[in-house]
Amino acid sequence: MKKIFAGLLLTSVLWTASPADAATPQLKIDEVVVKTDAAPEVKNNRTMVPLRVISENLGAQVQWKDSQITLSTNQSTVILTLNSQTVIQNGQAKQLDTTPYLKNNRTYVPIRFIAETFGSQVDYKQSTVNIATKPLFINNQKIKALHYEYHMTMGGVIQEVKGHSYHHAMYKIFLQKGDKVEAPKDYSWQLNLDIPGSYYKLGQYDFLNADNKSVQQFDTYSLNQAFPDELLKGYPTLLLHDVHHDSWYIFSDNKMQSIQQLMNAATNNGFNKIISNTVL
Repeated sequence: MKKIFAGLLLTSVLWTASPADAATPQLKIDEVVVKTDAAPEVKNNRTMVPLRVISENLGAQVQWKDSQITLSTNQSTVILTLNSQTVIQNGQAKQLDTTPYLKNNRTYVPIRFIAETFGSQVDYKQSTVNIATKPLFINNQKIKALHYEYHMTMGGVIQEVKGHSYHHAMYKIFLQKGDKVEAPKDYSWQLNLDIPGSYYKLGQYDFLNADNKSVQQFDTYSLNQAFPDELLKGYPTLLLHDVHHDSWYIFSDNKMQSIQQLMNAATNNGFNKIISNTVL
């Protein structure tokens, strides 16, 4: 009799735990488990996620006006209002079956509706929301990952960035090149303290296909400024090297900052990991 009671008690505990587990689903984008400081929630059978998950990992731009939120990509625009089921999708009013809301200073929005509006595929299996976004294609080749390499005094680090929205965003920045220039006379991973106008390599960015082969490589360089100003007159501070076409361009500090912001977001959200570290 005691064994039967204990079995019924265990069954009751497991049954009552299931809804709680369902209330905190796992979110994966492009097969990467998304890290977030506020967990997804289930409201009215709809998975709600913090707004930052959308803006940083699906590549959407966010604008606020009072309690109205505008999410936009190159293809679509969605306007939501806090605590309202009315949404404007590409200029047309629609009704949601749930409402965006504010909780602990985080704005929660319905992930399936927004992801599908932006052309992503959404699948829900075993308490996991899987979102597949549109991949980047370069020269008709699908990009699987972006490798970022940088060196220090002794050794270097290679990081692997996944997530198609990050690939799209990074590639777009590299395509916004400045004026074309001649290749510098001296450039390498090392500082050259003998030649004014030499450049040292800040980073190497390889867009890789399914076979882990580089489809496109961009390198960024900074002017070695350990010389008097008069010797550096006329030299651009930053350069971009399109390696596959062996072309050089002036690059800007704003673009470098945008790249760093993307790398930071990819790291914070779980899309960037170190795959090699030889720094001593």
